[in-house]
Amino acid sequence: MLHTDLPKINDKEGHCVPDGFPRVIDSHVHIFPSKIFSSIWSWFDQNAWEIRYQMDTSHLIKFLLDHGVSHVVALQYAHKPGIAELLNLYMAKKCEEFKGKVTGMATVFPGEPDADQILIKAFANGLKGVKLHAHVQCFDMNGKEMDTIYNICEKENKPMIMHVGREPKSEKYACDPYEICKADKLEAVLKNYPKLNICVPHLGFDELKEYKDLIEKYDTLWLDTAMVLTDYFPLDNRIGLENYRTDRIMYGSDFPNIPYAWDRELKWLEQAFISSENLEWILHKSAENFFNI
Repeated sequence: MLHTDLPKINDKEGHCVPDGFPRVIDSHVHIFPSKIFSSIWSWFDQNAWEIRYQMDTSHLIKFLLDHGVSHVVALQYAHKPGIAELLNLYMAKKCEEFKGKVTGMATVFPGEPDADQILIKAFANGLKGVKLHAHVQCFDMNGKEMDTIYNICEKENKPMIMHVGREPKSEKYACDPYEICKADKLEAVLKNYPKLNICVPHLGFDELKEYKDLIEKYDTLWLDTAMVLTDYFPLDNRIGLENYRTDRIMYGSDFPNIPYAWDRELKWLEQAFISSENLEWILHKSAENFFNI
């Protein structure tokens, strides 16, 4: 659970991705218009951790590319109804600015009017899938309002990234993630929509074993590693990454909303006992398959 005393770590940052690494795709990078970014950073400062990299979208994407990341998957989420179209237009504009280097994900607020048309328009503008955040948007994965989103994505062959792991939890959210975010709820979605590709960030933190089992059972489920490999959160149920089905694991940093060096997770992967073949899956092949990069 999030606490306001989580530390900012002043670890040394590298100038580039580790020597000898294959292509690196960062599959979990947040972008927002400046005013929304400022509000998010203020919330984190008060309720979670101090964000180390507070920079606007163009600068943060350029930062990663200049440091050796070859491709960025950009994510955002609508925290209330009525703003998704503006966010999707902003995302499309940034994808055009960094053409060929950024894959942009659309967003929508579950249950808002014309959610299907919002997504159809976003896909027509070049966005490649959908990002949702249950902790912020407080949706029920199995609610009727979600069927519209699932149906559109399955029909259009667009993947979904859904933050539906129970952690990191905060009392400042308007809903209890432990009530709405359960691995068995996601399994019902996987069963009902067998052609829909879904990624759950943070390895499904804190139901790590449950999500590990799900990616072995379902070919339509992926996990990303964002913030879970860095020893930042205390984990009693840690599972060695070498024990995962690595063709369903993709590297993600959660940049820029992190309290430590941008490459902390990459340095961890460099020291881990992971074969070169599995490292290629984690660093780029899984993301290439999931996002069709």
